Amino acid sequence: MPDAVLYELSGHVATITLNRPDALNAINGELRQGLNAAWRRFRGDDAAWVAIVTGAGRAFCAGADLRDGEGSVGVFEGTFWEKPTINSFESGLELFKPTIAAVNGHCLGYGLTGALACDFLIAGDRATFGFPEVRLGVPTIVGAIRLPRRVEWADAMELLLTGEQVDAERAREMGLAWRVVPHAHLMDEARALAERLAASAPLAVRATKEVAARTRTMPWVEAVRFGETMRKVAGATEDAAEGAAARAEGRPPDWQAR
Repeated sequence: MPDAVLYELSGHVATITLNRPDALNAINGELRQGLNAAWRRFRGDDAAWVAIVTGAGRAFCAGADLRDGEGSVGVFEGTFWEKPTINSFESGLELFKPTIAAVNGHCLGYGLTGALACDFLIAGDRATFGFPEVRLGVPTIVGAIRLPRRVEWADAMELLLTGEQVDAERAREMGLAWRVVPHAHLMDEARALAERLAASAPLAVRATKEVAARTRTMPWVEAVRFGETMRKVAGATEDAAEGAAARAEGRPPDWQAR
């Protein structure tokens, strides 16, 4: 049986592929565990600087596999009330390397929540988006936290409260999709963006993303002081010295993520 999630590293770009095409990449227990493992592998891989997540076949992810409802959410430990909630990338696992969702088809429920966790969402023109949970009698939780931070309130509520789907162009109008490209060119566009991101100093990129993420909820003075602290930390790296040397010598830098 093929792996439910594929992980491939090419240069400094990792591609994570949901690989249950016959089930439209619906998340069951096996895929959930594989996806969590793939994101942790990417986070800990010093050679991986940018990640692309996509789906095999004609869907990105059709949401939770209703035949394996418990497994699709994940395995939790603890008492009823104290169960941890940060158990996956989409639920808030801290990851400050750049991430790209290349949405190649249906992107629903958990699939959309996962795409929203990425920094960039590039949609093929066949993609569709939606949160169908309310039509099944259950609330959307993490998606309801993420979506209003990404799009206007009414647009978020349209998706969250109607359970209806929108096409790629409507997703772009909402600000949900960053770009819409022809389906056949989707992965080429995602890889081109990944290579652009990988051309920057990886540790400086991570520091910048962390500052952007953490300071959204900080008062101004605390935000600036945190940012200046991160500047000093990043400035002490070998890559910072390499960047200065490359500029002085008029050559491309050779980043080492150190």
